[in-house]
Amino acid sequence: MFYYLYLKLHQDFHVFNLFHYITFRTAFASLTALFLSMVLGPWLIGKLKEFQIGQYIREDGRKRIKPRPEHPPWAAS
Repeated sequence: MFYYLYLKLHQDFHVFNLFHYITFRTAFASLTALFLSMVLGPWLIGKLKEFQIGQYIREDGRKRIKPRPEHPPWAAS
């Protein structure tokens, strides 16, 4: 969609020839993604908290882990 708009505009306005350069397109895509994440990020986090989507932590998880030794095996006694 933007490509067809670009084809019509680049003939009249030479500034649109910037879109030929991959570095410009990469920078513009990165800035667009950053802008969208900053604008939509807080709203999305709020929705996820509203739906209570999160990580489930098991209650029995710590019981199965062996206790740490007092001294590491490589330490001199």
